[in-house]
Amino acid sequence: MRLSRGSRYGILALQELAAHEDGEVVEARVLARAAQLPAPFLRKILSMLAAAGVLESYRGRGYCLARPAPEITLAQILEAVGDDAFGGQRCIFWREECAATDPCPLHFRWCDLRPTMENVLGELTLEEIRCRGSAPSAG
Repeated sequence: MRLSRGSRYGILALQELAAHEDGEVVEARVLARAAQLPAPFLRKILSMLAAAGVLESYRGRGYCLARPAPEITLAQILEAVGDDAFGGQRCIFWREECAATDPCPLHFRWCDLRPTMENVLGELTLEEIRCRGSAPSAG
């Protein structure tokens, strides 16, 4: 039940970007340095976020948020980087092949918990993450 490294890096970079003026374009290397992240991997994550419409990309110049931080949800960020650590159909308690047709011993709990998790992820905004606490560590 952990976020992928890509999701953590994306959240950290987006927090940093959200601290800039609306529409301000920031280079990937500047974001990487400020968030203490490896630039090559972060560039891939930023490209995924841009392709999903979370960021706007300006070739040779950098990135800016595509929408204000209060309009970007954690669910959108996780979906953009392909992380289904908490959402989706995969059971978070057991093996990869756990499904309704071949359930693990805890699958019934995941079926109860999943809608609540999806709501939380869909309501938690980048602005809340930025203002209320630290993002997950990059490690």
